[in-house]
Amino acid sequence: MHIAPSPLYRDPIYDGAADPVLVYNHAEKSWWMLYTQRRANAQTNDVAYCYGTNIGVATSTDKGQTFVYKGALDLNFEPGVNTFWAPDVIYENGIYHMYLAYIQGVRNHWGGTAKIAHYTSKDLWKWKYKGFISLNSEHVIDPTLLKMPDGKWHMWYKDSSKGSITMTAESKDLQHWTAQTEPAIGGAPHEGAKAFFFNNWYWMITDEWHGQRVYRSKEGKNWEKQGMLLDVPGHRPEDTPTGAHADVQVIGGKAYIFYFTHPGRKTHFEGTLDQGFTFSYANKRTSIHVAELEFKEGTLVCDRDKPFDFYLGQP
Repeated sequence: MHIAPSPLYRDPIYDGAADPVLVYNHAEKSWWMLYTQRRANAQTNDVAYCYGTNIGVATSTDKGQTFVYKGALDLNFEPGVNTFWAPDVIYENGIYHMYLAYIQGVRNHWGGTAKIAHYTSKDLWKWKYKGFISLNSEHVIDPTLLKMPDGKWHMWYKDSSKGSITMTAESKDLQHWTAQTEPAIGGAPHEGAKAFFFNNWYWMITDEWHGQRVYRSKEGKNWEKQGMLLDVPGHRPEDTPTGAHADVQVIGGKAYIFYFTHPGRKTHFEGTLDQGFTFSYANKRTSIHVAELEFKEGTLVCDRDKPFDFYLGQP
């Protein structure tokens, strides 16, 4: 059995790795982890450490047992220090396509116009900016993509202008998108949706800030609400309190969920500003973890303390 390290990864530069996505590098035969590189060890006002963020990269050549920091992607297409969040990457016809949230500048408090930018690459390291996706809103983040049986790509994303719910759009060419007017996932506010196919079902998980909500669908359009994942603190090192903004990779018939935690907090939202209007380093730092998803009685469950065989082979 290959035991997953706990934590799987901590950013050695800023110690604020969040919103991970795993991508297989077909040329190098290695796994790359792309993530929002929050500046957790920087002394900043309020949530400014979550802005001005790059997309960090860590790579593994030993099937996921060790991830080593490679650097940060150069994605700038206009002057200044700007903000990049929560990428998703897909591989189509020899080209990697990345979609991620972009906010101009650096802010001290939550806010700002957020758009989804599109990039392409042949090697996962050098990226070409292709432009913004037109989605009928300028408050969109956290894209997740999946190719459906009819050959069309579907993108799901958070729209803060509609109450922080999940909307969707579709495309035939990954460049031109048609946004749908009805929510894909409504109800309580959430973010960080991740769509994937596993065990003959389409699944979507969303981050409700106290764990991951599960939805399932037979055709990938009508979603049935189910239970929660990662809502109970784990007992592995750093694996507490709850799991946030996750990615899922289905490899060799197994589904692995990658997520981040705030191990210095008792709850995900814990944290108070001091007299200088800053959060403590312990409140800001994050760790990346992995656990196995299991299909039981028609739904997905996850015991984050349960040992499992963690082996990232070729997808």
